[in-house]
Amino acid sequence: MKIAVIALGKIGLPLAVQFASKGHEVIGVDVAQHTVDLVNQGIEPFPGEAQLQERLSELVPAGKLRATTDYSQAVPGADAVVLVVPLFVDEETAEPDFGWMDAATQSLGEVLTPGTLVSYETTLPVGTTRNRWKPMLEQASGLKEGVDFDLVFSPERVLTGRVFADLRKYPKLVGGLSERGATRAIEFYRAVLDFDERPDLPRGNGVWDLGSAEAAELAKLAETTYRDVNIGLANQFARYAATAGIDVYQVIEASNSQPYSHIHQPGIAVGGHCIPVYPRLYLWTDPAATVVSAARAANAGMPEYTVGLLEDAVGDLNGLRIAVLGASYRGGVKETAFSGVFGTVEALANRGAKVQVQDPMYSDDELNKLGFNPYHIGDAIDAVILQADHDEYRTLKPTDFPGIRAFIDGRRVSTQEKWPNIDYRVIGKANT
Repeated sequence: MKIAVIALGKIGLPLAVQFASKGHEVIGVDVAQHTVDLVNQGIEPFPGEAQLQERLSELVPAGKLRATTDYSQAVPGADAVVLVVPLFVDEETAEPDFGWMDAATQSLGEVLTPGTLVSYETTLPVGTTRNRWKPMLEQASGLKEGVDFDLVFSPERVLTGRVFADLRKYPKLVGGLSERGATRAIEFYRAVLDFDERPDLPRGNGVWDLGSAEAAELAKLAETTYRDVNIGLANQFARYAATAGIDVYQVIEASNSQPYSHIHQPGIAVGGHCIPVYPRLYLWTDPAATVVSAARAANAGMPEYTVGLLEDAVGDLNGLRIAVLGASYRGGVKETAFSGVFGTVEALANRGAKVQVQDPMYSDDELNKLGFNPYHIGDAIDAVILQADHDEYRTLKPTDFPGIRAFIDGRRVSTQEKWPNIDYRVIGKANT
């Protein structure tokens, strides 16, 4: 097949590589000339994705994969077009910003040719595929969906850093606007993906037809919103447990020993492109979902709560030197999307603290560009808040922080025993 992949980001490029590795001719489209140039040189544009560089080094020289900024070089005559263009959510209004996706859809429609299967993989509010993309594509192309081309939604379900492994591990969900479109999508994804054996699944691993684009859209929102709600509940338990002198981690471990309980872990923040974002996409079409909105609010308030733990430990923070460990939203990933570092730094600055940030994955220049003053482990400091669970932080000790009075462990990567004579606090446990 000839396949076009629109947007060569941290999901789109691995997808293009996966399709090409199955023997298909793949052309990637991206608005960034720099990204296109690197891909055409067989160089990964971003670090940290397992197997990506090795596969690029093989597929690009073999002519199986190339990139362009020109839709007209990739889309006409394609058997399938897969779009993974980012959808943003406004920080203040929580409304989706379709700007980039609208532009990509318009550009695609202008060069779309008959016989093409179009699949959107970007997570969307329910109804977007049918009510937004279908009329836009039909108007731009002059073609009729279900007759001249087919449109489906098939959400990506992978995490950056392990995309190729996740593509094999999880079923590929498909929802069409017509039975023909769904059938074509099933055939397409079976031809470009491989699946691990999963005897634990009710249908077995593979491509799952959910019956409609709306069902596939909701499935992706549901699985991610569930995690946000679960974490929100865990954070509520943690905050109460601390006031009652209870170790919430023992409680969670005990509860989860029964097979119907799957309580997640509490923590300083929920970050990333997915978990804090997709509940907002769900709420955009179901604003009456009070459980979802309450959980989102609970999680959004955790950086402020954690700074409160520090304030309780040392008193007035005005003028104190505070180090925040971790700019990334989670350990081992160089990404700051919706990271708890922003809310933590803001809460500290509002109290007059002199805040610095350290992260083993970021240089001083990169931290400066993010708006942070860099901290170097070994420099004198009054207190520390750990925000990201990087492996490098698991071996930290008091001598790494001359002058330290309190260590607030936002991810439970350490223990009280490692911090003798230091006020060590962790979310979900009363100070002892």
